[in-house]
Amino acid sequence: MRVYLPATLSALAELHKTGLIAPAPLTAYAVTPALREWYTEGDSEELEYAAMTDAARASLRLLAEVPEAPRRRVVVAAEVPDAHAQPVLDGAEPGLVRVTAEVPLSWVASLHVDDPAVIDEVALAVVLLGAAEAGDEDASFTVDGIDDHELLWYATQELPDLLG
Repeated sequence: MRVYLPATLSALAELHKTGLIAPAPLTAYAVTPALREWYTEGDSEELEYAAMTDAARASLRLLAEVPEAPRRRVVVAAEVPDAHAQPVLDGAEPGLVRVTAEVPLSWVASLHVDDPAVIDEVALAVVLLGAAEAGDEDASFTVDGIDDHELLWYATQELPDLLG
């Protein structure tokens, strides 16, 4: 199953150093039956994009927890054996899955990271995230606006250059 793991640049540095995204269990997003039901009009590409967008939003939450992390959203796309990716059926986020194994670099398909040019906008979205999730419409407008910035695509071989 293709999963999208929210991360930070610090997590990518750890992946480069250890060859793993750990510890399990890991939070990820994927095209689940619940996401298909929720997004009835979407084709497979649109569903994958929705799952990745959810992971990018979760990356914002990670950035809010780590004030010293560079303000760039990171999503790691990985092919995880189905036995290790279990949908979370709480209804809150239809694409949410729990990855029950550490993810080795060999499972990683690609890396997706914000362009450095949008660091200030991402930083503002991180600051406003709590207010947006509490229902502040102005904060939500700013946080939702960050989704307009596509994440840049990197092959796993580019990981050292991305971190450099």
